[in-house]
Amino acid sequence: MNFPGNQIRGAILDMDGVLWRANQPICDLPKLFSDFLKNGITVTLATNNGTHTVEEYINKLASFGVKMDVWQIVTSSMATAYMVKKDFPEGGPVYVMGSPALVSFLTNENFFHSIENPQAVIAGLNWDVNYQMLKDTSLMIQKGLPFYFTNLDPSYPTPEGIVPGAGSILAALETSTGVKARLAGKPEPYLFEVAIQRMGVAPQETLVIGDRLSTDILGGYNAGCKTVFVLTGVNTMDDLTDWQPQPDHVIGDISQLFD
Repeated sequence: MNFPGNQIRGAILDMDGVLWRANQPICDLPKLFSDFLKNGITVTLATNNGTHTVEEYINKLASFGVKMDVWQIVTSSMATAYMVKKDFPEGGPVYVMGSPALVSFLTNENFFHSIENPQAVIAGLNWDVNYQMLKDTSLMIQKGLPFYFTNLDPSYPTPEGIVPGAGSILAALETSTGVKARLAGKPEPYLFEVAIQRMGVAPQETLVIGDRLSTDILGGYNAGCKTVFVLTGVNTMDDLTDWQPQPDHVIGDISQLFD
């Protein structure tokens, strides 16, 4: 794949719908990452899925035969914790409704869940969400506390089909409270900025590869990167018809990147 006038030195890859669906790899992943290495391209993985820790992603990649370092993984839960830390440098009590991974990242930044005088409400995808959780979180937001949320992905791809994502929970909370959340994940700039900085490359030397137009492609475009849209996830070719910005390239799956 050629980009005239530009040498590609870095790649930011989404995971769900690009590298795998649930626990099913989309292509020969060891060969894919070997091809990146052979072409002198440094890789980071940046995902809006905030339900896993960095260690869990490293172990998942290892199960597919791919070795990754901690610095190469960036998630929306990590971004959320850093965003809250900027506003509350000392850490402290916060109200959390989210995954164990989100709680873990917040704990690393000296935050802890509390219903007594929390400084903020922080939420994301929770596999065990129920009405009582939504109700309690909604009431907490309505107290006027700052409201942070991991990402707006309404769904994500699995081998069974497209299933509800974090954005479906976000929609319920924003609808019930009338309060818009501060978002940490794509297409917001944080994940892209961290990935580019960690790789030591310039935006114009970077490919963003993803399956979702509203997060990967829009976010990559806004970050000044080249974008590659893959057709193995949520969006299809039909979705491209009226979409702006258009991706720089469209491929069936990521294994075709070096064809």
